[in-house]
Amino acid sequence: MAIQFNFVSSMLILVLLSISSVEGQGGGGGGVIDVVAKFGAKADEKTDLSKPLLDAWKEACASTSPSKIVIPKGIYFLSTTTLDGPCKAPIELQVQGTVKAPADPGAFKEPKWIAFNRIENFKLFGGGVFDGQGTTAYKREGCKGHDYCGSLPINLRFDFLTNAMIQDITTKDSKQFQANVLGCKNITFEHFTVSAPDESPNTDGIHIGRSDGVNVLNSEIKTGDDCVSIGDGSKNLVINGVTCGPGHGISIGSLGLFKNEEPVEGVTVKNCTMTNTSNGVRIKTWPGAEPGTCSNIHFEDITVTNVSSPIIIDQK
Repeated sequence: MAIQFNFVSSMLILVLLSISSVEGQGGGGGGVIDVVAKFGAKADEKTDLSKPLLDAWKEACASTSPSKIVIPKGIYFLSTTTLDGPCKAPIELQVQGTVKAPADPGAFKEPKWIAFNRIENFKLFGGGVFDGQGTTAYKREGCKGHDYCGSLPINLRFDFLTNAMIQDITTKDSKQFQANVLGCKNITFEHFTVSAPDESPNTDGIHIGRSDGVNVLNSEIKTGDDCVSIGDGSKNLVINGVTCGPGHGISIGSLGLFKNEEPVEGVTVKNCTMTNTSNGVRIKTWPGAEPGTCSNIHFEDITVTNVSSPIIIDQK
């Protein structure tokens, strides 16, 4: 009987191995992927999170069923990463810990730190913090006259995403824009927190360009530039329940600097509070601007306290 039992056990092991192999070949997967438990990420503030996160993303992206990647509580160091789609099924990234960028601006070859690119049905959430460690980059001459500011990394880039939710996430002390949205369709920021000092230059909270259906809801933005800035080609935007300050307010523009800019259409800013900002809501275009249009704009229920220009439409 013992020999028969061992033989049956061996057969079971072979069958399980076979099933595992087939699942691996066909994508399969799904479920919860913990970057610490499965891929050896370390919350020691020095071991680079980049490879464990990319390995987890590769597995989730290949899965034919929904996946969730988890970055547990703790403080992690991340040099830089780009998480690319398209993927085979929806993906959630649950960030519970704090992820820190290199403090040295010279560590970046491109103007981005963390980028999400060409993904459908994506959710980023979890109460975590993305710390750009940008305070050393703020101590410099002004941005005019050279391209230093434009070459600095953006904390979070969302490029060409469709149906995305960014919820209960904090971005702080980015060296340039806190979050940049480009070419997205149906993306919502909810309970999104931006934290940077008043003296941080060119650190727009959320910059939106050439995107359709962007919602910024019930969020708190403290920064050294526009709390939300809206570039050309943006349409069907809703900004509701945003608290802004310090910062430069909520701005459409600047528009008209480049040829063939796309129209800005359908922007609603409502139920927002501006405190200790240079502006409230504004539309700004360049003098002698290239032709363009900005239409169907609604500013409603805006509360301003200690704001220099509550509403300003300025072509210079």
